[in-house]
Order: sequence, then C-alpha cells, then structure tokens
Amino acid sequence: MSTSLKLSLIWMLALVMSASAKDAPELDPEKGGEDFRLQGEYTGGKLGVQVVALGGGKLRAVIHQGGLPGAGWDKLAKVETEGERVGERADFAPVKGWKVSLAGGELSVTPPGGESVVCARQLRRSPSLGARPPAGAVVLFDGRNADAFKPGKMTEEGLLVQGANSVRKFQSQMLHVEFQLPFQPAARGQGRSNSGCYLQGRYEVQVLDSFGLKGENNECGGLYGIKAPDLNMCLPPLSWQTYDVEFTAATFDSAGQKLTPARITLLHNGVKIHDRVELPKATTAAPLKEGAEPGFLHLQDHGNPVRYRNIWVLEK
Repeated sequence: MSTSLKLSLIWMLALVMSASAKDAPELDPEKGGEDFRLQGEYTGGKLGVQVVALGGGKLRAVIHQGGLPGAGWDKLAKVETEGERVGERADFAPVKGWKVSLAGGELSVTPPGGESVVCARQLRRSPSLGARPPAGAVVLFDGRNADAFKPGKMTEEGLLVQGANSVRKFQSQMLHVEFQLPFQPAARGQGRSNSGCYLQGRYEVQVLDSFGLKGENNECGGLYGIKAPDLNMCLPPLSWQTYDVEFTAATFDSAGQKLTPARITLLHNGVKIHDRVELPKATTAAPLKEGAEPGFLHLQDHGNPVRYRNIWVLEK
C-alpha cells in the first residue's frame, strides 16, 4: 500500500471517529455543550416555548400559546421555526409573522403585530419524582442492587441500565418508574434515546426523546402501535421523568379465550395522558404473547443508554 493511500485511509478513519464521538449519546449535563445549555423550556406572558437541539448548532423553537404542555397550553396549533446558534446566541427564521431570538438565557418572542415578550427558562420537575413506595409495594429497584432484574446491570452512579426484565411477574398493578433520556441532538425519530416500558412483558409504553415533537403512538408516552398520548409531556433530555401507571390485566376463560382486554391509565410527569385505555393486543415484538399468566416488567434495550431508577409495583 502506498504512503499516500495509507495517509488517506488514516484521515478518513479520523473523520469517522470524530463524527462518531460528536454524535455519541451524552449522559453528563456538564458535557452537553452550548446546544444543550440553550435547549429547554421557556415561559413569559401567555406563551410557552420549547427549544430543541438538532445537532451542529441547529435549534428548533416550538411556540405554544397559553403556556407549556400541561401548564396552560390551549392545545391549538403550534408555531415552529428553526434557527442556528452562534456562540451563546441563536436567531430563528421569521414564520407566520412570529419572530424569535435567544440570548443571555432569555428568549424573546414577538407575535404577529404584537409587542416582544421575554420568556425565562424553566426547569420543570415531575411532582411524583422520588415517590416512595406505599405499604405492601414490591420494590424492584432502589439503587442498592439490580437483583430484582435478570439480566440486571447497574451503573457506578446506582442507576439501572436499559435491557432488564423483572424476576417477579405481575398481574394488575400500580407501577412507578423514573427514567432519564440521553442527549442525542443529531439523532432523529426512533434513533433518539429509544427504550420501552412493557407491562407484563406485553404492552409497551414507549420511551423516547420526543421533546418538542407532536406526540405519536411511537413517541414518549405513546402506547406503541395503539394510541398516541393525549398530550406530549416529554421533558428535555437528561431530565428525570416519571411514569405512574394503573394497569388492569386482561382476563381469559379456561379455554384461553380473552374475556376482557387489558386497560391502562398513565400519568407522564404527573399529567394524565391515557385514561382507562383498552389494549386490544400485545405490542408487536413484545417478549411475551397475550395470556392469562402474569408477566414481568421489561425495560427494553434499543441500543440507546437510557437509565432507570426508583421502580416499584403495588399489586392490585
């Protein structure tokens, strides 16, 4: 091999490694960079704005009239515009008469024909974060060990790694689980912090970085392939988020015929996004098929470093 060809290959390999490192999922807020520091939620007046990092200094601003989702938004059409960061400042393209700029930790929004509104950054916290298990609950993970899961792997920080099945199996239940999504600004769609929380190893509540997105059945809080959440309550990546689930198992007769479907009520970060929704089938590719027997809690490994903590079940 010639020297010039060797140098070319080395240069190409360096580019690939550099790109991979740049796009690698980040779990440490201190290493998120300027895009991470600008991304987040902002409120002012009767406006709520979600700023989403898209990688390489690109940002998207999603304007909600009335306030943020779950905190005043009137659920009417959103206004979206994209911009680019230069240093600690970002300017967004005017759209439908709206103008948006971000500097010094404050977002300036000018509505069509109106006066500029200054929006301050908000750090929302789920009201059920850190919820203690009630009397009689089965504690599956409290940061001391991962013995209640097989496989079960714990980080040095005491967090449960995705790709875990509870040893114990359950029927109807109340489930509390907390999760953290990595910062992956360059990823898109199902490649953006993907995991899943499967009740009985059968019915998936999707786990995904859907911050600022529409909220589909394959996005965060969605009943995968069945129903979209009533509201997209996904917080920015690296926030700790909660699912509080009331699950009623399906019933079957002695011949194995289903009598009543499973049902689920789900609160995402304290806001009800599903209310007694029927689950007509098991999720596609679920570890277990529908049946009368109890099933395990399955925390899916979809190739992204999603972390879990404070998991408990109260059997009904």
